[in-house]
Amino acid sequence: MANFSRDDEAMLQAMLRQLFQSVKEKITGAPSLECAEEILLHLEETDENFHNYEFVKYLRQYICNTLGSMIEEEMEKCTSDQNQGEESGYDTVVQHVTKKTQESKEYKEMMHSLKNIMIVVVESMINKFEEDELRIQERQKKLQKEKSNSYCTDNCSDSDSSFNQSYKFCQGKIQLILDQLDPGQPKEVRYEALQTLCSAPPSDVLNCENWTTLCEKLTVSLADPDPVFSDRILKFYAQTFTLSPLHMTKEIYASLAKHLELYFLSRENHVPTLSAGVDVTNPHVIRLLKKVRLLNEYQKEVPSFWIRHPEKYMEEIVESTLSLLSVKHDQSHLVSRKILDPIYFLALVDAKAVWFKKWMHAYYSRTILLRLLEKKYKSLITTAVQQCVQYFELCETVKADEILRQSKHYGNKQKNFYYSGQDLQYIYFIHSLCLLGRLLFYTQGRKLFPIKLKNKKDSVSLTDLLVLFTQLIYYSPSCPKTTSAAHSENYSPASMVTEVLRILCDQKECAIECLYNNTVIEALLQPVHNLMKGTEAASHCSETALIHIADILARIASVEEGLILLLYGENVSSSEESPTGAHVIAQFSKKLLDEDSPIFSGSEMLPVVKGAFISVCRQIYGTCEGLQVLIPYSLHESVAKAWKKTCLLSERIPTPVEGSDSVSSVSQESQNIMAWEENLLDDLLNFAATPKGLLLLQKTGAINECVTLMFNRYAKKLQISRHKKFGYGVVVAQVASTAAGAIALQNSGFISALITELWANLECGRDDVRVTHPRSTPVDPIDRSCQKPFLVLVNLLSYPAVYELVGNQELPNKAEYSLREVPTCLTDIIDRLIILNSEAKIRSLFNYEQSHIFGLRLLSVICCNLDTLLLLEAQYQVSEMLLNAQEENTLETSENCRDFIIDGLSVERNHVLVRINLIGGPLERILPPRVLEKGDDPYPWPMFSSYPLPNCYLSEVTRNVDTKHDNDLSKLLLCLKITDKQTEWIENFRRQFCKMMKTKPDVISGAALVELLEKFVFHLSEASSECYFPSVEYTATDANVKSESLSSVQQLGIKMAVRYGTSLNLLKDDAENHLSWVLKHCERFLKQQQAPIKSSLLCLQESYAGHDWFVSSLFMIMLGDKEKTFKFLQQFSRLLTSAFLWLPRLHISRYLPVDIVESGIHPVYFCSTHYIEMLLKAEVPLVFSAFHMSGFAPSQICLQWVTQCFWNYLDWIEICHYIATCVFLGPDYQVYICIAIFKHLQQDILQHTQTQDLQVFLKEEALHGFRVSDYFEYMEILEQNYRPALLRDMQNIRVQST
Repeated sequence: MANFSRDDEAMLQAMLRQLFQSVKEKITGAPSLECAEEILLHLEETDENFHNYEFVKYLRQYICNTLGSMIEEEMEKCTSDQNQGEESGYDTVVQHVTKKTQESKEYKEMMHSLKNIMIVVVESMINKFEEDELRIQERQKKLQKEKSNSYCTDNCSDSDSSFNQSYKFCQGKIQLILDQLDPGQPKEVRYEALQTLCSAPPSDVLNCENWTTLCEKLTVSLADPDPVFSDRILKFYAQTFTLSPLHMTKEIYASLAKHLELYFLSRENHVPTLSAGVDVTNPHVIRLLKKVRLLNEYQKEVPSFWIRHPEKYMEEIVESTLSLLSVKHDQSHLVSRKILDPIYFLALVDAKAVWFKKWMHAYYSRTILLRLLEKKYKSLITTAVQQCVQYFELCETVKADEILRQSKHYGNKQKNFYYSGQDLQYIYFIHSLCLLGRLLFYTQGRKLFPIKLKNKKDSVSLTDLLVLFTQLIYYSPSCPKTTSAAHSENYSPASMVTEVLRILCDQKECAIECLYNNTVIEALLQPVHNLMKGTEAASHCSETALIHIADILARIASVEEGLILLLYGENVSSSEESPTGAHVIAQFSKKLLDEDSPIFSGSEMLPVVKGAFISVCRQIYGTCEGLQVLIPYSLHESVAKAWKKTCLLSERIPTPVEGSDSVSSVSQESQNIMAWEENLLDDLLNFAATPKGLLLLQKTGAINECVTLMFNRYAKKLQISRHKKFGYGVVVAQVASTAAGAIALQNSGFISALITELWANLECGRDDVRVTHPRSTPVDPIDRSCQKPFLVLVNLLSYPAVYELVGNQELPNKAEYSLREVPTCLTDIIDRLIILNSEAKIRSLFNYEQSHIFGLRLLSVICCNLDTLLLLEAQYQVSEMLLNAQEENTLETSENCRDFIIDGLSVERNHVLVRINLIGGPLERILPPRVLEKGDDPYPWPMFSSYPLPNCYLSEVTRNVDTKHDNDLSKLLLCLKITDKQTEWIENFRRQFCKMMKTKPDVISGAALVELLEKFVFHLSEASSECYFPSVEYTATDANVKSESLSSVQQLGIKMAVRYGTSLNLLKDDAENHLSWVLKHCERFLKQQQAPIKSSLLCLQESYAGHDWFVSSLFMIMLGDKEKTFKFLQQFSRLLTSAFLWLPRLHISRYLPVDIVESGIHPVYFCSTHYIEMLLKAEVPLVFSAFHMSGFAPSQICLQWVTQCFWNYLDWIEICHYIATCVFLGPDYQVYICIAIFKHLQQDILQHTQTQDLQVFLKEEALHGFRVSDYFEYMEILEQNYRPALLRDMQNIRVQST
């Protein structure tokens, strides 16, 4: 302070003036002093020029000069502590130094000194300000003397401050205004008083002692007949609403509401009657509407800031509003002479009750509003319901065109100046409808029901109200199709009701309580029933009403609870004869598509009606359970037929001739037909969401067009469907699980576009990145930019897809590759990213290591499917390539000694080599990690460049199989003694088997399992009632099959199976020949039951495309006994279970319908995996949702598990239990076991959904910790619930004609 001079004081004053001048707008715009303080406190966060202000620079320099040296010393101390081993982050150091500084003596002295300096500066500024103010006042007095007793008519300018005005607006002035506003005063005096009041700052007026009296005067003055005077008061009110805080404006609002309430209650005022209507050119009506509009504008604005104020303020506003709206005149006189209530005028200015919507939005205000409605103002809800009921009764009695005129009249209100009584009733109905719709949206609002109405015996319940709304859609008229004006459509009764119902549908809890019951669904479907029956009521239902109804039904069907209601009704277990909603919708849609009814024949809106109802159907058949219900209606055939017919129509449209009048009409017709054609294709595409639906789609022959449509929409980044929560992933995964689907994806350009996008991210980078901004080196093995294409490729590359896209195709293996040469197909990807067996391929890659690791990761995932592995090995010798690459990646350390170079590629190759050459479950093989470890030996796992594999990768856990017998096993074998009653021994055996699996599962293995399987299958095959397939005489001898050769895939599969069996001590010498013998005889045996067909699909041109993993598994179970194995297979082939466990059994089989054979889809896919998805949704819904969120289909991974008999996923003992369970208990247990696996993996699946690698996890990881026996009780429950439907569908595969 000693060094603080007058120059320093002047300099600081200038700095502060600069700061205040810069933030003047922010401070003057603040509604209160507290807000202004908050703005200044947070100025650094909100003002980008904060650090450029001279005052801020001064403070920074002052602090630096005073505390700089001390802060540096503390920083040095912390740094030295860190060097001595005390680890602490940067944030911790800053906190420590800050705390030390604030606790120091220097800091306290600095703050004291700075405070004293600023006090001197600010006091000096205040004194100077007061002097300036006195000079301004003297100048104003002189000016006023020069003027002749007139008040300044100029309103306060923006530059004036409230401080300035507060000096000249004192309490005496308020009293003078009060006296001058008295009704007895002359008009001119009252005008001048009001003008003075308007020019004063509202805060000063409202804070004065006489405010209460002034408020009463203003309320009285509002009723002044002079329109100019009344307008001036409204101007003051509007100004107050705009500039004052809530605790002030709520009093003004209350006074305005009170005035209106008194105005409507007084019989002396000119309130129009209902019969007379409202003429908006009438001066009295104009003044009244202005007041109501001002009130409504404030109602809509106040929710944005009333949460910052005490609750009592808001409660006063709400109560004064409800009190006004509850005003009712004496109803003893005739309705025609009824005086209009305030609610009619509020509805005129806010027809859609936006004010109520905003008040109900926040919990803070909603609680008070609903409490007051329940306790004091329930009549407001009652009259709203009454108005809806009256309007509905009017619809039933009055001519439709009269009602329609009302909706059109209000819709075009800007062209009309008169509202009749009927118009007003309609507008009030719209307001009531919107108010009730918003009320039903909230739980506490729904608790206000039921409502008791006058002249009605029964109360109106929630359901009654929703039925009323629904009936309003089709009983009230819709605007004609030609009226495209937005206003008329927005205010048509059907549109308004539909809008309300849409909002209710979007809130799940609300929809469950209000809409999801049989009564409401029946009301929605009533016009459909009428149309199908051809009753007289059908003629009253318009196309627009049906479109609205279909929209609501589609929203209901898109939610699980709504879908179940449509499929089964409220009581799922009941067996009511009346068809449920889904059946009615399907029947109606089929009639429309087949044009089997004269409904709306020739109408322009007919395609829209069809599209709307098919949209409901596709919400249903897009789910497994929905498709099961709708299959009998063959909707896929009807949609396909309509699509083909539309295609023919589009071809017949003449080419428009330039200059002709018909150009626009032809163009419009063409657009309509093309839109309808695309809509039908989209409907067909939605069948592909489920396995069985995909089969139906392939039968229509439109799969190529559907997939092309999907790709076009995918390329344009369009949503797959307006009601679908997720994208195209699941559909792509389903389609790619079949051979025909894979070809369709290739033909559409989907695969080519995907690979091009992948290559751009992997090798080229983004075009929009400047050269001066180099790409960061990727940290993850697969860069984030490539993660999505990688997962889509994983989805695509199921074995049926790989076989169709790669089968019999050679790699390019060019001598030179151009750097601009971009891969376009799967073979190119294998050639350029996976099998890098030449320098030319390596040199063609900009990011060799990253790209090759990507290829190896992809290889690792797709080779988890053993058939894919065998195909790639047979065609491209993948393992040999990897071994050669490992051999080349060595470093000579000494003579005849070479060490492997450990890098990202060699570690990845080592992992892949072990994975593709070693078969076994989670406890039977050890896979080396892909990451390095900390320490001296970062990679302790031995690498190799030739076979056999090092022993460290072979597990020692499950080598020996326990084959001992015990008492329970003897009892089980005893059950196989045939009794007179055939079903009795089967049931006894199954019961005993289940008991053993729960208590001693390990006994079911080895020789004991062989004996059980042989005897059980033998007895079943001898009983004609238990046989599904007919007996086939097989006469081929060894000599007949000796000359036949197996495919290269089968031969490699034999070697793989024998390696696995040998490691388990199950097979002995010459096992390869024996297994080859069994496979050749099986192939000959099954050929006798095949019906070869002509097909472009590669998988249908030859024998079964993959290896026979079931036969290999059975050969190992039979301990390598070839005769016993083949004999068992001959007997087993007669049972239904063989169709689902032994996949080659039904390859181009004559027992299947021709259309199913031609589709190339196996019953395991369209039956087993279809039910797996259906049960998964019901039993483990979180896992089902996780699949959809990940864009992956459960059916694809289940098909892979089942096809290779869980090899590499389960240990051998569990594979035996899987086969035994399905053979002994029935083929449906295949489904239950998969559901049990998903239940077991639930936590892992949810975790990997979050990390976005679910597909990779499920394909690469073994099923750790899963034991079939642990889930037997759970599977028995599944059997009780689902067996009848499941077995019925499985037994229908031979005659499937859907």
